Amino acid sequence: MSLDISSIVSRYLNSCKLYEVLPNTAVLSQLYKASMQEKVQKRSTLVVPLDELEDDDMLPLVDILLNAHLFKVDAVDILSTSKSVVNQESVVYLMHAVNSTLRIVDLQDTLFRKDILWDLFQGGLNCQLLKLRSTEIQKLNMIGSFMQLHTLNLDFCSSLTSLEKDCFTCMPKLMRLSMCGTRIADLWTTREALFRLRSLTELRFQNCICCKDTGPCLASSNGADSPASVGKLFINQDSLDDSADRVSNHFEGILSSDPSFVAISGRADFQLEVSFGDLHVEGRDDCPEYINLKLRDTSVVSKMYLTCHPSPICYEKHYREYLIASLPHLRVLDNFPVKKLDREMANTVFSQYYEYLPYKRRQKENVASVLHMRETGRGNVHHNKYSRIKEAVSCRKSPHFYSRSLCAAKLGSSASPSLHTMSNISNNIKEGSESLRPRQFEYHPTNPSLMAFGTLDGEVVVVNHDAGNIFSYIPLFGVANSILGLCWLNKNPSKLLAGSDSGSLRLYDINDTLQKAKGSCSSSSPVVFDKFEHLTSLHVNSTDDQFLTSGYSKKVAIYDICSGKRLHLFSDMHQEPINVAKFAHHSPNLLVTSSFDRDVKLWDLRQTPNQPCYTTSSSRGNVMVCFSPDDLYLLVSSVDNEVKQLLSVDGRLQTDFGIASTGSAHNYTRSYYMNGRDYVISGSSDESIVRICCAQTGRRLRDYYLEDRTWESPILVQSLRSDPFRHFHMAVLASYVRPSSKRDIIKVNLLETGQYGDEDSKREDFSSSYVHGG
Repeated sequence: MSLDISSIVSRYLNSCKLYEVLPNTAVLSQLYKASMQEKVQKRSTLVVPLDELEDDDMLPLVDILLNAHLFKVDAVDILSTSKSVVNQESVVYLMHAVNSTLRIVDLQDTLFRKDILWDLFQGGLNCQLLKLRSTEIQKLNMIGSFMQLHTLNLDFCSSLTSLEKDCFTCMPKLMRLSMCGTRIADLWTTREALFRLRSLTELRFQNCICCKDTGPCLASSNGADSPASVGKLFINQDSLDDSADRVSNHFEGILSSDPSFVAISGRADFQLEVSFGDLHVEGRDDCPEYINLKLRDTSVVSKMYLTCHPSPICYEKHYREYLIASLPHLRVLDNFPVKKLDREMANTVFSQYYEYLPYKRRQKENVASVLHMRETGRGNVHHNKYSRIKEAVSCRKSPHFYSRSLCAAKLGSSASPSLHTMSNISNNIKEGSESLRPRQFEYHPTNPSLMAFGTLDGEVVVVNHDAGNIFSYIPLFGVANSILGLCWLNKNPSKLLAGSDSGSLRLYDINDTLQKAKGSCSSSSPVVFDKFEHLTSLHVNSTDDQFLTSGYSKKVAIYDICSGKRLHLFSDMHQEPINVAKFAHHSPNLLVTSSFDRDVKLWDLRQTPNQPCYTTSSSRGNVMVCFSPDDLYLLVSSVDNEVKQLLSVDGRLQTDFGIASTGSAHNYTRSYYMNGRDYVISGSSDESIVRICCAQTGRRLRDYYLEDRTWESPILVQSLRSDPFRHFHMAVLASYVRPSSKRDIIKVNLLETGQYGDEDSKREDFSSSYVHGG
């Protein structure tokens, strides 16, 4: 039988006497309020004000709350409205002591240590509402038991960048989630985590200016069914000015404390945003000039409201439509209700701009079921009987059908890719503590295990990236010149052509090596060619008899590989430097050039190259160009994410991939084909994102964010290549932002989910530009 709540006061006073501390007046006041509440409402809630407690107050308080179930205390709220001085371990112990009666935990201004947060997230809580604000949370990994939690507020956790795949596994009742003012940016990993919340109905990454919780805005909901009522939001001028100042100060604070924030978000300017149709400010007809009014698609969002505190994810193209289409149970997004028309339009937008799975597959499948279908000769199990029979006859004719099915099944189960750095391979090759600094790299054309990379110090290294060892080490020029050009010969794949920024050109045979005492190899007797000044790029033709060079000039040179002589030197092919020039894969006489003058030109060496076959232009300077593996298309990458695919026969536009620009003139973008010419991978030097798009439709398959978990900083994509032998594998030339701007090559396996290391590294992880050439 429960005791009267007033008896808990006596228990508290006795505990204070036992521990020889004075009773806390704030605790006594809350006990009295709970007692009065119980007499009037027959229910009582005990509030624990952490900001009014000291360490000495914790032991007697914990003592009475351990037995709160014996008294008529229906709920306990633990609140912190300012920075608490109470020992953090005591606060955690207090929360666990309350156990089943815990209702609200508001720790928005309590600065928890990283290890305390780790234990809290791993162990879980029995509360119903949790508000937490901390700059120590970089990744949300709440894998503990939160079985009663229905509301989670993580607003202004300004270091929070991503959600772990299983972070919401033990939250079956979570209905409301708010993450305004965080740094979450990736639609794909966010969707993967949120999809597990079957009860989630209200979600926020930015909030309506007049709303404090996650529910629908009353201003936008009133008269929603009336066509005549477009729902103007009335707000006075002082409130609008104050909101603008708060938004501006919030992001200025983040940017000044962490310059890498722009690199992570992919956006240089954060502005106050209006997402709907018509705004009226009380007392005046116009709006302040410093507020940017952005109109979203009115077919999906039909009302007006003013949003503030947006996370970077809100600036992703079609952000709202993507989340609505991905979360079928969602009823409110960013304080705006999701109606039937919104969902229909969101599904249309999603199918137009995104691929759910590779190769247009609509359903996730188990790998075992794909293998079973292959063995039994059946098609896709999700099709109806007629289409299954038809597909079994038609699709099985394609040698790629089941390999693509397996890739789709694996990619569908992988929220974040597996990353493997190659720094451990090359650390022992140089004397002392120096490490190799890669600048350019190329996969071997016939051996799936080999890769060559050139360094900023003029070395060329061939590594077995599968076995993790050095195959050949070539101290190329003896002086510190960066290797900007590397190219394997096609018919003689043991030979490697290398060029430096000083213009030196040499051809090596990696099989003609001398074993060194340290176990590495040094190449001998290279073929030396005439210099090409300001070199940035080189490429061998399909017959291995010629190669071309381009650079920071308007010239292109053609060399004879057998004799080592320069055959041609073409001048003024462009108005600006020619960053990259490439031969076609199947025609030894066709080549394409790309320049910072914004032009891409196709040339035929069988004709005197006074005039190109055609010229096509970009809106910005071209960083690189390459042919598709079958030479049917040209992939053109220009400054700041302008990526287009052209028909190689006449230069007509086939696909514009529509990647959002950042506004930076130094954001150098490079793109390559993957899985033959099925997909395009793209990365930019000022961003930590690898984007994957369907080459034929331009639809986005996935974005992947790269980050250095040790230093809690982004990894910038200087260049990238797809693995020619393994589907959905690639390598990225990465530049680390902090602390020493080191460089590394990172292998990325998109079909394998990235895993944490041992328990110690888990805790650490939890807490935790070069333009030239291809």
